[in-house]
Amino acid sequence: MSKETVFSNARIVLEEEIVSGSVLVRDGKIADISTGSSHVGEDFEGDYLIPGLVELHTDHLEGHYSPRPGLRWHKTAAIQAHDAQIVTSGITTVFDCLRMGADEDGGFEHGEMREMADAIQQAEQEGRLRAEHLIHLRCEVSADNVLQHFADFENDPYVRLVSLMDHAPGQRQFQTMDQYIFYYQKKRGLSDAEFAKFVDRRVSESERNSTPHRLAIAKVCAERGITVASHDDATLAHVDEAIENGVRLAEFPTSFDAAKASHGHGMSVLMGAPNVVRGKSHSGNIAARDLAERGVLDVLSSDYVPLSLLYAPFILADEVEGITLPKAIAMVTSTPARTVSLNDRGRIAQGLRADLVRVHRDHGVPVSRSVWREGRRVA
Repeated sequence: MSKETVFSNARIVLEEEIVSGSVLVRDGKIADISTGSSHVGEDFEGDYLIPGLVELHTDHLEGHYSPRPGLRWHKTAAIQAHDAQIVTSGITTVFDCLRMGADEDGGFEHGEMREMADAIQQAEQEGRLRAEHLIHLRCEVSADNVLQHFADFENDPYVRLVSLMDHAPGQRQFQTMDQYIFYYQKKRGLSDAEFAKFVDRRVSESERNSTPHRLAIAKVCAERGITVASHDDATLAHVDEAIENGVRLAEFPTSFDAAKASHGHGMSVLMGAPNVVRGKSHSGNIAARDLAERGVLDVLSSDYVPLSLLYAPFILADEVEGITLPKAIAMVTSTPARTVSLNDRGRIAQGLRADLVRVHRDHGVPVSRSVWREGRRVA
């Protein structure tokens, strides 16, 4: 027997408009959308009904797994805590970021990320998780051992997104040494001599490894049909490199020129939702709102604050001329879903997955009152 649920008297956020009406869910999929008031089903009392959010880049899991430097929490417990905050923020599909390549900023050993991926998959299979979890491999292409780490994920079906990163000083995110000093020397408490050695080594590794590692990883992704993202592109040369590598997603471009060129070549430009909420970049680069105002922002990511993914679209719709709420919601639903070829979700349309969120907002921060994944209430 089919299982049906009706959501009535909702403000339904479609791709191009908001309509007042009802949605019928049958067997985990959206079966019908109708306008007008109704006395049947769950009464939304004028709350918004939006698609479940699709999160492509979050480091939030790391904070649960390693809440203090050098401390490791039980992997399954960390994943469940992460999942709970993700789903109550309205996120029904999440790409958990895992680091590839040695990075002193993370302090993780080879094999830890593979173990974390195994724990995610086991938790999914045991029904512990409420959002759907997929994997985003963040590949530090300057690292000597990034290919070794990447090889641990050969033919892993959960890996659907790979980003190519190079955090060496003097380029991309860290175009000035002042930025690098603030992020690494002060954060890690390095002396001037220690920092100088650190910088020399990172620059040397980048010069030696970045190009061959970038090409090798991009080739594997093309063969396996995995979406590739660039990271912190700053120049037109970076964008040209991304095009050569088959990049479909430009993560956190640091300049308008790079964002505009990426957008113009058909890449989805992703920026941080916390950047929108705060009104500026934490690293001093271009603000997400600037890109939104100039028409080259396509996707938002919660990055390190899950609730920001629900909050930021409402801010853009309130404050940026030309961005309607449906257009802003698309940045966290349909556009990220299409970018990674998840074409069965991200919109409220007949036949698609019933990943849905009830959102209440009088003013200020929106609240997710209820969340459904494939028609089943999960929050």
